[in-house]
Amino acid sequence: MSENGREHTHPPKVSAEMDMRDLHLWFTREVLPLEADLVQFLQHHNRNRSDIGDLRQEVYLRAYESAQTKLPQSTRPFVFAIARNVLVDRLRRDRIIPIEGMPDLDAIEIPDDAPGPDRSVIARSEFRRLYEALDRLPPRCREAVVMRRVDQLSRREIATRMSLSEATVKTHLNDGLRLLVAMLYGEKPDRGES
Repeated sequence: MSENGREHTHPPKVSAEMDMRDLHLWFTREVLPLEADLVQFLQHHNRNRSDIGDLRQEVYLRAYESAQTKLPQSTRPFVFAIARNVLVDRLRRDRIIPIEGMPDLDAIEIPDDAPGPDRSVIARSEFRRLYEALDRLPPRCREAVVMRRVDQLSRREIATRMSLSEATVKTHLNDGLRLLVAMLYGEKPDRGES
């Protein structure tokens, strides 16, 4: 209780040394456990795998420096917003071309990122085939495959949602993927029989 009769929700800071201890504890307890998810996020959004360690360290540095003024209310969104900003900054930096390095600016051909009409037609056709193949799967196989491949859920999460054992989920996933391959590529499903 404080002098005015109200309870403190957070202990008052005693010194700068105490602040650094709190910051270090916050970083160790809240930020470092996010490392696996952070690395996965960085790998998903950055093509150069050799940069992942540097990007992770940059995220940690920015998070630590930013939290020195005030600890964030929600650590995960805070860290991943920093990660997104680090990726954007890296992308901007990598796209900079020194003007003096280009003798003729008209010689720069900027590729169009949009797929051409032929690629769009092929992609739509492939998507339609996949959708139709998924629709022909047995319901439980389809549900498991969609949760794993589209929703990116782990087998444990799928098992929980479907009220099944992980072994049964694994069987549904294996059967579903074998059937999809057979439907999409005309191969006979291999059920591991001799």
